[in-house]
Amino acid sequence: MDGPDEPTRVPLAVEDWATVVIMALLACITFANVLVRYFTDSSFAWTEEFSVFLMILLAMVAGSAAVARDRNIRIEYFSEAGSMTRRRRLAQFGALMVALLFFLMAALSLRVVWDDYRFEETSPGIGVPQWWYSVWLPIVSTAIALRAVGLFVRRGREAHRVEGDQQ
Repeated sequence: MDGPDEPTRVPLAVEDWATVVIMALLACITFANVLVRYFTDSSFAWTEEFSVFLMILLAMVAGSAAVARDRNIRIEYFSEAGSMTRRRRLAQFGALMVALLFFLMAALSLRVVWDDYRFEETSPGIGVPQWWYSVWLPIVSTAIALRAVGLFVRRGREAHRVEGDQQ
């Protein structure tokens, strides 16, 4: 499905701009660290830890955009075979499974965040509270799940519209 994005209730620009901001932060942090290492033979201690966090967040945000745009990984032999109705139902099933997975992930990761906060865990590199990093997992997992629910609804509307046109 190439071409313009389908209309969504929450604009896809949210993920697009988050991606731009995260990539810009990564580039600036990495560039600053390279300059410091080049001129001083030492480096910022926090850059590696923060860069890893940003890369994970980037993957999650990109995953949200992929789900919203229905560009997630699938085996095309199965997803593109059969009638249009079958393909739409498979797309709905896939969206439902993604939503369930990420709602479950959000719920379970809340426990991790709570444990990080309650036990005052600190990050291994620079010693900031670990929940500063882990709090983003349930937030972005919920966003991905909601994008999957939106895809499920859109595919359902398409199926009803196509069935109505055929009658």
